[in-house]
Amino acid sequence: MFSFFVSFLSCAVLTLLVIKLAKKHGMALDSDIDGVQKFHSHVVARIGGVPICLAVIAASAISVIREPAMGPWLAALIACGVVALSGGIVEDYTGQVAPSRRLLLTMLAALLAYWLLHARIDRIDLPWGPMSLQAVWIVLPLTVLAVAGIANAVNIIDGFNGLASMVSICMLMSLAYVAFQIGDMFVLVAALIVAGATAGFLVWNYPVGLIFLGDGGAYFIGFLLGELTLMLVIRNPDVSTWYAALLLIYPAFETIFSAYRRMFVRGKSPAMPDGIHLHSLIFRRVVRWTVGRREARALMKRNARTSPYLWLFSLMAVIPATVFWKNTVMLMFFCLLFIISYLWLYARIVRFKSPRWLFFHKRD
Repeated sequence: MFSFFVSFLSCAVLTLLVIKLAKKHGMALDSDIDGVQKFHSHVVARIGGVPICLAVIAASAISVIREPAMGPWLAALIACGVVALSGGIVEDYTGQVAPSRRLLLTMLAALLAYWLLHARIDRIDLPWGPMSLQAVWIVLPLTVLAVAGIANAVNIIDGFNGLASMVSICMLMSLAYVAFQIGDMFVLVAALIVAGATAGFLVWNYPVGLIFLGDGGAYFIGFLLGELTLMLVIRNPDVSTWYAALLLIYPAFETIFSAYRRMFVRGKSPAMPDGIHLHSLIFRRVVRWTVGRREARALMKRNARTSPYLWLFSLMAVIPATVFWKNTVMLMFFCLLFIISYLWLYARIVRFKSPRWLFFHKRD
């Protein structure tokens, strides 16, 4: 836990400095409060990826002093992560980087990790045994698309204060727990470092939203999360590949379902932003009835009260993944159960038939 606390404290201090500097110099401020996916009422710095990255580097350097053997691995992981971060950071500053270009950069980062970290999907576990994947023309694109997809998925769910951050922390702590169980010290330390940095950022992001992850932060955390999950599973045959599928299923399925909805239901580009993600619907059709008015203070409360719904929902996947990390059949069952639950809940909310147990807050 030493790595976690060093990373946490580093990021908490660095994030505060970034907030002060961003406001003083007007850097990367999100002033568009009327966009289709905007749910804040004041100008906010959206470069949370900068302090998170710096904290991860600082904590990694200290960890390498303690365990020099991890140096090359951590250096390669962070280097690849910075590639994924770069496109998002430029977008946060300029607002002029197309989604396709940002996706290409995360794919490039995954490609580099494929060679530098040997992080590749070379098997798929089935109830009757593992299915080996050997052909490069299958393994390479599958790996690149999977990792880049998770990086993009974390960016997709980054819609409210603390949502993507807390969900990522829960997943990273699950990775750390399983890595500890099987003795994978690299994944254990790396997961704790990233979780600590994300928690340090969360101090200033939730509930009031003094700073946002931005595209850079979401891509950086999502990429590291995807790579560490992949490395844990591939380096340790005892860990089922369905552990990775269940652990990451909330952001992954949100992205897949959003692309399907935009392309086949609405007839639009899958990259076109809209305001009907599950978290957006919960904000508009559940939480708004608990707070009411749209004035700035009420909007901030609604924003903050939305994330806990999704934290709990994501735990429906994270907890069974952590408990049954080596049981392929149980993991497959919970994957199916999560998808059914997601579709049922989405259909109920979009038809204005939200389950009554969702309305657990009292109106102010």
